[in-house]
Amino acid sequence: MTNTLYDALFAPHAANENDFLKLPDGSSITFAEFVAMSGQYAHALRQLDLQIGDRLVVQTAKSARALAIYAACIRAGIIYLPLNTAYTTREVEYFVENSGARVMLCDVARMDALQTALPSTHCVTQNPDGTGTLDRAADTLASDFVAVDRSPDDLAAFLYTSGTTGRSKGAMLSHKNLLSNARVLAHAWRFGPTDSLLHALPIFHTHGLFVATNICLLAGASMILLHCFDRDEMIRLMPRATSVMGVPTFYTRLLDDPRFDATLTGHMRLFISGSAPMLADTHKKFTTRTGHKILERYGMTETNMNTSNPYEGDRRPGTVGLPLPGVELKVCDADGQEVPRGTVGTIEVRGDNVFQGYWNMPEKTAAELRSDGFFITGDLGIQQEDGYVTIVGRGKDLIISGGFNIYPKEVEEILDAQPGVIESAVIAVPHPDFGESPVAVLAIGAGAVDLPAIKAALAQQLAAFKCPKHYELRPELPRNTMGKVQKAQLRAEFSELFQGA
Repeated sequence: MTNTLYDALFAPHAANENDFLKLPDGSSITFAEFVAMSGQYAHALRQLDLQIGDRLVVQTAKSARALAIYAACIRAGIIYLPLNTAYTTREVEYFVENSGARVMLCDVARMDALQTALPSTHCVTQNPDGTGTLDRAADTLASDFVAVDRSPDDLAAFLYTSGTTGRSKGAMLSHKNLLSNARVLAHAWRFGPTDSLLHALPIFHTHGLFVATNICLLAGASMILLHCFDRDEMIRLMPRATSVMGVPTFYTRLLDDPRFDATLTGHMRLFISGSAPMLADTHKKFTTRTGHKILERYGMTETNMNTSNPYEGDRRPGTVGLPLPGVELKVCDADGQEVPRGTVGTIEVRGDNVFQGYWNMPEKTAAELRSDGFFITGDLGIQQEDGYVTIVGRGKDLIISGGFNIYPKEVEEILDAQPGVIESAVIAVPHPDFGESPVAVLAIGAGAVDLPAIKAALAQQLAAFKCPKHYELRPELPRNTMGKVQKAQLRAEFSELFQGA
């Protein structure tokens, strides 16, 4: 039997006694131990009556055991559906119900609330220390789980994304989508068995999971697994690493510490940044301080990585580099016709990395995934004559703050329901640390609102990273002659709000 991802990423390491995961306390887990752990979890998932093609919703803390759940799902043919650990119970309800998942994996602290909200879903627990119900079951089981037959086009995972209107969409990712991208990136970024990646990214996001983890597995590289970004820990552990993958916030915070200098980073091979735009000033400061040039790349939930600045060659600040091998990229007008080089248009991409469509949303899939295989990203960009791509904006008003996606409509719907709020507009404002931060402009007429109560209401219903960092009260919102709210005007007005923050 063949299993595309398992055979490429995990099976080759069944007897590999080199360290795969290095933990902050100095302990480590070998490749072979990790593969064995995945087999135990695969047996445990099968005992929950999860069958090939079933979805497993996972909202657990980052840990070696959590990564083994991903491997177990691949091994057992279960579709892996990770969720941001900051999502509230209200938000999780939608993902579980929309995906049709019968089983959810959560941490012990969330168990009661989630089981109450989702009475028809079987909730089980998984904890980094191995005390969850699934952990205890897995630890008693054999590790020799035979990987089920999965072809390149079979689904491996769902990642939920959103638009500016409507509900979140489940992007369906196949074995081929994930493996093809890992192979291209491992070669493009020169990863090999001697590499050690300092991993501080979340593993519910494509960057930390499918890019970082899959590359390391494919290349036989190790990962120093941090629970989250911690500047002191990053600096302490950097001498043990050769590479870092991060978001711009990582690098701005490291630059704020005088210990982060050329001596600390002299042995490093590669710093990669993505998931949010990096300011040119950050590039300049980083190179001046360390002697390294950050390598920026461009990707998204539906496609993983599309472009990258070169490992060898001109890494141009402000650009996301060149289309990766196997990825076709074009910049188009509203009718899908390619525009001349150097002209702004909507980026479209095609390749083995492009997803299979949106779960149970055929109309949305048809609207964004053309019949010829090109995906309409919604990102506005320019491709120069020499192929370098620059992202200039997003046609969907998406906000990316600290590497996390925020969709204004979701926040606005809650704000508009608050007492005294006539309407709202949530916009992206440049932020020196997070890249962008959400700002809410509330139209309240001649009345008044209880702003602390509004903030509390949002905190109860939304993950913290989605909550606006600043609120502005106005009698009304600016509109054009057609009655459309002028968000561009608001963005220009507040463009310097966080300068010096």
